[in-house]
Amino acid sequence: MLSRTADSLFWLARYVERAENVARMVAVAHRMESVAGSLGASGSEWLSALIATGSESGFFAKYDEATGAQVIDYLVRDPHNPSSILSCLETARGNARAVRTALTADMWEGLNATWYGARERRHLAGNDELMDFLEWIRERSQLFTGSYASTMLRNDAYWFTRLGTYLERADCTARILDVKYYVLLPQDEGVGGALDYYQWQSILRSVSALRSYHWVYHQRLQPWLVAEFLLLRREMPRSLLSCFNEITRSLDLIAEGYGGKRGECHRLAGEMHAKLCYSRIENIFQTGLHEFLTEFIDRMIMLGSEISRLYLT
Repeated sequence: MLSRTADSLFWLARYVERAENVARMVAVAHRMESVAGSLGASGSEWLSALIATGSESGFFAKYDEATGAQVIDYLVRDPHNPSSILSCLETARGNARAVRTALTADMWEGLNATWYGARERRHLAGNDELMDFLEWIRERSQLFTGSYASTMLRNDAYWFTRLGTYLERADCTARILDVKYYVLLPQDEGVGGALDYYQWQSILRSVSALRSYHWVYHQRLQPWLVAEFLLLRREMPRSLLSCFNEITRSLDLIAEGYGGKRGECHRLAGEMHAKLCYSRIENIFQTGLHEFLTEFIDRMIMLGSEISRLYLT
């Protein structure tokens, strides 16, 4: 496979997954703002959405204050924000057009319909339309993921696509958890209070994990258990450990397909995977959850660069 084809498939999957993740974050920020208002608290819900999506610097270059309307506009439809939902779908479709012959018909038709539908729906009027649009984006992203999982040959094209999906998913989970633990709760609100509890509940909702959390732990929300669930539980499909199970497997299969050639990306992914396999949540909290997540996010950026260096350039 040509490196530019692998690159387009890798980034196609990343941008579709990113569009879904941004939709999840905007929906959660919107719900948390409503709850904070009902509890008489003034939190940092919209700022947290900007930080979690990596859009903070770009937003404040354009706006002075993170209000709901401005953040929604910036994260949903601003063409100058490369991580807005519409920009992600635009970039994903561009990558798909460049490698259309490497895609199945279901993949292309689904993504193309999503792109057209998002453009038609981009003018949102009121909260109900916003939430319907965000839910629709989630459904369309999952349709794309399901279509390639169900229709692609299990060859290098599939593994590069899958690698992009899970690298982006791991990055999102780490950022969501870090923002809640380090940014979100106002200083005048107590840990364990009503707002803190609802914020943890909303974080689990953002990764579709609230019901599964209670299935695993059979108790009310506890911050260290939520962190363990999103970091170290392999049965949770959006946890860091689960994502790195898929990342290392994809890299191994790609290496096998290219004569066993391995590089720094394989070593780095294996090291990060082993750290997740053998870490305990109490040790992570003792050394600092924020520090652990910040280091992990930085190393995921390094991993993406090393994958590009070995395979995509």
